[in-house]
Amino acid sequence: MPKLIGSPTQISSVGNKPKLCDEYVGVVNTGEARLSITSVRSPAGWQGVAQYGEYDEYRLVLNGMLRVEYEGGQIDAQAGQALHVLPLEWVRFSTPNEDGAEYINICTPAFSSATIHRDKRATSHAPALVR
Repeated sequence: MPKLIGSPTQISSVGNKPKLCDEYVGVVNTGEARLSITSVRSPAGWQGVAQYGEYDEYRLVLNGMLRVEYEGGQIDAQAGQALHVLPLEWVRFSTPNEDGAEYINICTPAFSSATIHRDKRATSHAPALVR
């Protein structure tokens, strides 16, 4: 029988500005450890911190532009494009354009605070789990 996921759980963000992260599927909202699916609305000028995760990460850009810096360069993903970040790959995300960005974040296995490794100078806008 299909199961309705009635609403997401808001997950705190890390970076220079708050962004809205709504987890629909994952450790926090559904207890699912194999996969996480999160809808993200990132404001203009948001800058994340350097990080690497122990999971495959896919980001599907719905609106705006999402930038990913990596060792050796950067990629700007526009609406209708997606990014794939391999496990243990160092990256830093940002939404530098005036419109910010909306995107879907999918991680396999699911995102968790135990499997993300961030620059020690990271700051959170809330004391809960960070993305």
